[in-house]
Amino acid sequence: MNFKNEPQILLTNDDSIHSPGLWAAAEALAALGFVHVVAPREQSTSTGRSLPYASDGIVQPQDMTVNGKTWTVYAVGGSPAQTVLHGVLEIIQRKPDLVVSGINYGENIASGITISGTVGAALEAATLGIPALAVSLQTGLEDHLSLSKDVDFSSAAYFTQLFAEKLLTLKMPMDVDVLKVDVPGGATAETPWAITRQSRERYYHPKPSKRQSLEEPGRMGYDIRFDLDKPEEDSDLFAIMVKKIVSVTPLSFDLTSRVDMKELQNLLKK
Repeated sequence: MNFKNEPQILLTNDDSIHSPGLWAAAEALAALGFVHVVAPREQSTSTGRSLPYASDGIVQPQDMTVNGKTWTVYAVGGSPAQTVLHGVLEIIQRKPDLVVSGINYGENIASGITISGTVGAALEAATLGIPALAVSLQTGLEDHLSLSKDVDFSSAAYFTQLFAEKLLTLKMPMDVDVLKVDVPGGATAETPWAITRQSRERYYHPKPSKRQSLEEPGRMGYDIRFDLDKPEEDSDLFAIMVKKIVSVTPLSFDLTSRVDMKELQNLLKK
């Protein structure tokens, strides 16, 4: 593959190659460099950083025309994290300068972020030593799997470009492996942003299906509930749900607890 003398950006998502959110991101990122679009062939939300052995790994090049511009893109039979691996190792065949995952239908905040395929793809890139950005837009539950063209991604695309450019030009501090950006519904380019931490609260709550027998198919659903009586004013949840500002959360793939190791060792020796 011939590379132009410009930043190489790998763009993926978890909503599939057909997502309008993906294409909003592609157009925004095109101003910063050459965008390689490599995304799941099928809807892959809630797959986290999984690498399912059952994925077929088939990579299908195809041309897609968006707003009059034709892109050669790659649909992958695999999870978002797997699309990153196929993109880096087989399509680009080198490390890109940046991996962007999104723009996702639905906010990825609080304790559920490890469920997110959007975040999972960015974490996979980070483990390869590639700067990574995961972007999500707050939407209603009814739009999480809809691929609706009525959802306005313009503000989220603006912040995608803004923080992608920062990752391309600035060296992040040690242990900032991913920037997770969540944009509230109704945001504009003038909406303030703030650095936040991941809330420890449960935000997406599992909801069993209504079925007569456990032998019947029954997909687990979810709804949104959170407790504002326990304010975490520096959290992503508070930023999105209370302040209505853009949340920028630095993530690390090091999941080690921040406990005092000696204190824990002494405790476990009791």
